[in-house]
Amino acid sequence: MDGNQRIETGTILTYAGIARGETINAGQLNQAYQRIVSSGLFESVSLEPRGNLLKITVKEYPTISKIAFEGNRKLKDDDLSGFIESSPRQVFNPEKAERDAQTIVEAYEQNGRLAARVKPRIIRRSDNRVDLVFEIFEGGAIEVQRIGFVGNRAYSDRRLRRVLESKQAGLLRALIARDTFVEDRLEFDKQVLADFYAARGFVDFRVTGVNAELARERDTYFVTFNIEEGQQFRFGEITTISEINGVDPDIYQNVLKIRPGVIYSPTAVENSIARMERQGVRDGVDFLRIEPRITRNDRDLTLDVEFAIVRGPRVFVERIDIEGNTTTLDRVIRRQFKTVEGDPFNPREIRQAAERIRALGYFANADVNAREGSRPDQVVVDVDVEEQPTGTLSFGASYSTSSGFGVSVGLRERNFLGRGQTVAASVSVGADTVNYNLDFSEPAFLGRDVEFGVGFSYLETDSDNALYDTNIGTFRPRLSFPVSENGRFTVLYSARYSEMDNYTGTSGILARESAESGSFASGFGYNYTYDTRRSGLNPNAGVLLSFGQDFYGVGGDLDYIHTSARVVAQTRVFHEEVTLRATLEGGALTFGSGSNSRAVDRFSGQIIRGFESNGIGPAETNGTTTEQLGGNYYAALKLDAEFPLGLPDEYGLTGGAFYDIGAIWDVNTAGATGTLSSTGFEDRHSIGLSLIWRSPFGPLRFNWSTPLKKEPTDKTQNFDISIATEF
Repeated sequence: MDGNQRIETGTILTYAGIARGETINAGQLNQAYQRIVSSGLFESVSLEPRGNLLKITVKEYPTISKIAFEGNRKLKDDDLSGFIESSPRQVFNPEKAERDAQTIVEAYEQNGRLAARVKPRIIRRSDNRVDLVFEIFEGGAIEVQRIGFVGNRAYSDRRLRRVLESKQAGLLRALIARDTFVEDRLEFDKQVLADFYAARGFVDFRVTGVNAELARERDTYFVTFNIEEGQQFRFGEITTISEINGVDPDIYQNVLKIRPGVIYSPTAVENSIARMERQGVRDGVDFLRIEPRITRNDRDLTLDVEFAIVRGPRVFVERIDIEGNTTTLDRVIRRQFKTVEGDPFNPREIRQAAERIRALGYFANADVNAREGSRPDQVVVDVDVEEQPTGTLSFGASYSTSSGFGVSVGLRERNFLGRGQTVAASVSVGADTVNYNLDFSEPAFLGRDVEFGVGFSYLETDSDNALYDTNIGTFRPRLSFPVSENGRFTVLYSARYSEMDNYTGTSGILARESAESGSFASGFGYNYTYDTRRSGLNPNAGVLLSFGQDFYGVGGDLDYIHTSARVVAQTRVFHEEVTLRATLEGGALTFGSGSNSRAVDRFSGQIIRGFESNGIGPAETNGTTTEQLGGNYYAALKLDAEFPLGLPDEYGLTGGAFYDIGAIWDVNTAGATGTLSSTGFEDRHSIGLSLIWRSPFGPLRFNWSTPLKKEPTDKTQNFDISIATEF
């Protein structure tokens, strides 16, 4: 035996399968050679018979001293190290190194870089050691040039492209990763297309194929989805039957919200089953299950749904096991389950809990599965999560046509100390303003579905849109809890300090208010919101309602009631290409005896487009100078339409049109030295067009406005830039 340094002689003889004193022929000698080579331990092997002596000479593979990557920019060394089999202090194996190179290539292909090439090389060192270096040519990312559809009639290509996770290459593509071709993403796109059509009654929809064609230059893909939409179905007859003695089906029928004639949606059926099962829990019926039995009526394109109340198997939850959470506390995950150990097992509730865990945003992956427990009538729910960063540090710059340029810095942690709490702090500095904000939120106060939060803000302005300075500080602790499926109620305490000084204008009213010292207001309030956008039966429409009041006068210097209300309704028409939205909002300040409002309390912002912030409402004129005073009441109605412009989707540009009606009125006239105007209700009207750009930096809205009805003292504004509101 010759050449072996690390490998024992006995080990080599074992691979060879030859014993001393054994007679062998040429075939057996060749088999021994192959067995030694296939061990992967030797760079070269030779077997030389010398009479009664067989000399085996080997050259051992070197040991890997270190592994390096060269040429990689898009994938970091740590990521690549996790893909490969080779590792330092192992014996170098050329076949394994080639497999590692191919694995790295596949990783780049998953990131859309199909032209990537990887070549393993070795650098020999002393003592039979080598450095393994993977030379990487990443190549360029192959983008998706065009996404098309074949077979769609109900919805346009443009509408369907908005559903997909994959996107076409477009402007500022360096900031958008979803226009890179990733084959696995197409499978996800097929599922979201199916979900999109199913939610709109197309129960026979299917994707018959996806063609991804690589351009001749191998630098771009053309993706085509072949689909069959089928017919759109609506709900037919809705009935409920009971197969459990003592359970009245009429009670469960009454909790249903779906009605005949409505477009069929599996989500609506699932929501109905959940409502009926919750009713069963309230009635104390264990192991109640709802089976939807659907009858198809092709003649009138309806689906009759019969909800059958049946007794499910007697299976209990033995325990809930949670793994993978290194930071997040177990209780944060457990409270997403409405089921605890010992409760009857409900598969639907477990699926919903899994969705709630994923919706937290704390985990990159969250798998929830049920398996048989220690007995056939028990199950164990396994929760396997993978943590991801939940903190963000943001820096930003802004521009407002009313306030000029500004900068901001913010820090936000959505899972503070792994407790599921949110802590946020931010500072914004503009040309004439400084704004500090601090907020804390506990979503499960005392282990209940009650959110406790506390917020603090401080705003300081230096002649910001007025001829005076302001300082406003607010402290607001709050408790919020659900009162219905779509309703939520908040109770709060509010402490507010405000002052205005350094007035340099001509208004007698503002001069009197500025001469007053700062005031402190303290009181309690409430707010009710009703939101059907997520749980409503119609995926194309929704309503958001908010109403709240603050009752100041519990201590402090002021006695008044602050009331605010807002209603937003939206729907999509013309095959969901056009969005129609109506917003009605208003506010009122009602002061008690001995208290009067000041400019820092009154409504004065931009309530409708076409006018500046603090550009309408009561005004006082002295000579040639007119100053806005703000008002104790305001109301506004905004009608919006958004529509496609026919431009390529990748530009992210859509058009808009709007009609706004609004007014600000009522002010305390004490101290006036000039002529007052618009103190009563006088509505203003404006009309305009918008360009909405869904940019990588957020949705921006450019408005061109024309006032149709205004007052001589109003300050108009024909153009403004704002953040586009997403309903």
